[in-house]
Amino acid sequence: MKKNDESLGQAEFPRIMIAAPSSGSGKTLVTCGLLKVFANRGLRPVSFKCGPDYIDPMFHRKVLGIPSRNLDLFFTGGETTRALFAKGAAQADISLLEGVMGFYDGAGGVTTVASSYELAKVTDTPVLLVVNARGMSLSLLPLIQGFLEFQKDSGIAGVILNQISPSSYGVLKEKIEELLPVKVLGYVPKSPELALESRHLGLVMPEEIEGLQEKLEKLAGLLEETLDIDGILECAGKAKSLPVSEEPVRTGFPKVRIGIARDEAFCFCYEENLELLEQMGAELVFFSPLHDRQLPPGIKGMIFYGGYPELFARELSGNDAMRRQISSRLKEGMPYLAECGGFMYLQESMEDMEGKAWPMAGVCPGKVRNTGKLGRFGYITLTPREEGQLLLPGETIRAHEFHYYDCTDNGCSYHGTKPFGSREWDCIRGGAHYAAGFPHLYYYSNPKFAQRFLERCRAFQNRQAGQI
Repeated sequence: MKKNDESLGQAEFPRIMIAAPSSGSGKTLVTCGLLKVFANRGLRPVSFKCGPDYIDPMFHRKVLGIPSRNLDLFFTGGETTRALFAKGAAQADISLLEGVMGFYDGAGGVTTVASSYELAKVTDTPVLLVVNARGMSLSLLPLIQGFLEFQKDSGIAGVILNQISPSSYGVLKEKIEELLPVKVLGYVPKSPELALESRHLGLVMPEEIEGLQEKLEKLAGLLEETLDIDGILECAGKAKSLPVSEEPVRTGFPKVRIGIARDEAFCFCYEENLELLEQMGAELVFFSPLHDRQLPPGIKGMIFYGGYPELFARELSGNDAMRRQISSRLKEGMPYLAECGGFMYLQESMEDMEGKAWPMAGVCPGKVRNTGKLGRFGYITLTPREEGQLLLPGETIRAHEFHYYDCTDNGCSYHGTKPFGSREWDCIRGGAHYAAGFPHLYYYSNPKFAQRFLERCRAFQNRQAGQI
């Protein structure tokens, strides 16, 4: 990296964003296919997801075998977002950024804040617009034209047509390039056998798709034939050098061992959160509330991230040994964090998808039920309502909520406000050494929150050492 001054550098990162006019256009399918194509060609690709989504990065990881990261401009400002991108892209030959929702859709539904467009602009990333051509022919042109012209700095460098026949593609490609200032870089034919299934929180989990690796290989082979891969690589290579401020290195913290719940039921976690914890001295040890009978030895804190515990309510409840250990440790004062599905697991009981209630860990006094509808959806900013929390008075941390379940006792230690509009509510059961609620927190929006949690874990470790 060539330095321009002490804090700012210019870095070369070949990169491309896969965006679309709307959800369901085929962004994830094209992104996963391209990642596989690039890997098969001997390149070292990395991937990023615009926005707070957990599931799409899991598909990226299945393709590459390495973590995918989230980039979200509501959670972090432009400088930190560029630094997080640079950190992930540093050892890669090419980076793919998958957009979120429609290209211009941002926070609040009426702004471009935190949209794919804004991320492309902040990272100066060329954009490929995936357009679902099903049921359209010449009407594709005004649709594409509108996206090119809605913002003059759209960054849209190419178009990919999805769900279109080879014969229609040839005619429409010629017409689009004749009348619009954009290249058409290939198409994806109608291929129902390669579609990725969805459910209420988005796509189904990668592990649930039978023969996923075979499907990805077939997809890559198809895209080699129908996309202009060399043209896409050329487009990515034209990305301008990116100004990047080096992320402050947090080192020198004493080590402390933290147990992270991770299995089929608890799998929603921002990779950047884990990396930040490690920078701050956490030794992360993963365990399964579903399958393990014992907690990892030597842990001084626990974190329960989100996922689909409602799909495994019977199995989680049936693992009595694990439930008892977790309940005992946390009630003894071990620090902990819990988000959404993790919060649900710590309640007295939780309903499964059929409405049957199952006993859970019993750390929190609430009962979890299926509301049948999406509740408290979207971005929020959290502030402490009570003193003695992991957030100090006047501080904030940013988060996201997306859940169909609710609890009879969501807590009131924090207050959440929407970034646009007037909606707000109290949430999270919190104290000096714990925070548990539905919001998914993004630690980089206030690293002091994570730092204080680890400090409480070290204090717990020291107390235990003093008792020996």
